[in-house]
Amino acid sequence: MKWSEFFTSSVGKKFVMGLTGLFLISFLVVHVGINACIWANDGGEMFNKAAHFMGATVVIRIMEIGLFAGIFLHMIQGLALEFQNRKKRSVGYQVPMGNKGSKWYSRSMGLLGTIILIFFIIHWKQFWIPSRFQDIPEVTINGVAMHDVFSLMKDTFTEPWVVIVYVLACISLAYHLLHGFQSAFRSLGVHNNRYLHLLNAVGIGFSIVVPLAFAMMPVSMYLEWVK
Repeated sequence: MKWSEFFTSSVGKKFVMGLTGLFLISFLVVHVGINACIWANDGGEMFNKAAHFMGATVVIRIMEIGLFAGIFLHMIQGLALEFQNRKKRSVGYQVPMGNKGSKWYSRSMGLLGTIILIFFIIHWKQFWIPSRFQDIPEVTINGVAMHDVFSLMKDTFTEPWVVIVYVLACISLAYHLLHGFQSAFRSLGVHNNRYLHLLNAVGIGFSIVVPLAFAMMPVSMYLEWVK
């Protein structure tokens, strides 16, 4: 089989989904770690320094291109697999299986992924584009001038609807990860039951802790738990 044929096959699409999925999971780990700096309650100093490092480092900026490519490739392959699976199931089952066949979130990865994509677009518009291409207020820390992204966060999360959208997106992310975490490893060839049980346990923990941490950030800002 040629490489071009592999990547257009069902197995190849799942492989790409798994590989890009793990890349995006690693991004979530870095992103949640940086955003967690808001809880230092130091007026945003630690967070702004971390955000400045990410924005001013050439290697990180180059990796951003890979991140965007990974997101869109993951989305395109996911939609392709969703349409492919729907076409195979076009006749449908005579008796609905419900959760006996698979969990509802496993059958709704396309919908959950679409919700997350819409959230990404909102998030980019509110934070990434202003911090990269617009003049936003600056703050000087240790003699270095940098964007005051912390204040931008506080201003953004004064709107209740924004907080609600972020929390709903985090719930969608949690369910997306519940299936996607272990599914990514399966797609890359991990089929040993012992490893799969371990990955499933780790995936459940990751799917709860990371989205919960992301959700608590706008909530903490809105309720003024963060100073």
